[in-house]
Amino acid sequence: MTSFPHSKSGLIRIGVFYDGHYFLQVSNYYNYVHDRRSRISIRGLHDFVRKQVAIEEDEEFHRCQIIDAHYFRGRLSASEASQRGNLLYFERAFDDILMSEGVSVHYLPVRNFHGRWQEKGIDVWLALEAFEMTFYKRFDVVVILAADGDYSPLVRKLHSLGSRVMLLHWNFEYTDEEGNRFSTRTSNELVSSVAYPIAMHEIIDDYSPKSEAIVSSLFVPKTEAKVSHKQGTNWQSSGSGEATASGPDEFHDSTILSLKEGYGFIKFPPNNVFFHFSSLVDYDFNDLEIGDSVQFSLEPKEDGRMMAKEVIVVE
Repeated sequence: MTSFPHSKSGLIRIGVFYDGHYFLQVSNYYNYVHDRRSRISIRGLHDFVRKQVAIEEDEEFHRCQIIDAHYFRGRLSASEASQRGNLLYFERAFDDILMSEGVSVHYLPVRNFHGRWQEKGIDVWLALEAFEMTFYKRFDVVVILAADGDYSPLVRKLHSLGSRVMLLHWNFEYTDEEGNRFSTRTSNELVSSVAYPIAMHEIIDDYSPKSEAIVSSLFVPKTEAKVSHKQGTNWQSSGSGEATASGPDEFHDSTILSLKEGYGFIKFPPNNVFFHFSSLVDYDFNDLEIGDSVQFSLEPKEDGRMMAKEVIVVE
């Protein structure tokens, strides 16, 4: 077995690897469903990683340094994203955040399979890059943000190089307004294979005064400023379920009846219609209030009921 000693500088060299799709799911959950109502901060997360590594490695904090950080995710082409509200802008804005925190981005184009956009090959690419970088850069600790058991072989390979693997993982579940349950679970095989498994949901949900300062730093500070949004732009759902430009005759006007855990209901007799936070155009779900005026298009679900799509807040 090849073993890499600590660098001569006395540093604990840390490499961080994000499964981007998984991280987005987690960040959306805390922003729209969880009581925190805020996204995870990349800077705060990296500080947390350094502190946690210092504890696990029994080392001083300033000697634990993130040498490399990499973010892997599938992404729509620029032409596709430009047709979907402000998606192109938001993706670029998040790229700026990653860049400012020294995170290198790795994207593969998503593919359309039977009307659904899917990313393929990201986990393989992440595994190959993580192994190669660890081999050449000699990370003492490799931190992975993922949930898929397919990463277990990568963990074993990294351990064979003498690196210790830390896994940041989340388990959570919630019920939407329709009574549907959604859950995110980390593979038990993956958790048991790493040297340092860190159950982030347990740390975040520990509301003791001792942990609050640590947990608060993991989230983007709340601000009173609302997300700006364009007016006069109409959208409708295409056959693939994505947004494309449309005429005003495809839209309806009404008001919001209720809001809960990333879902809202719009007054639309006789049965009213619900929408998901991802259907909002240029607006943050957390800035919505009951009674807000909205314009929206309709899309039928598999059971025949209608769902609001491309919801535009009208001020």
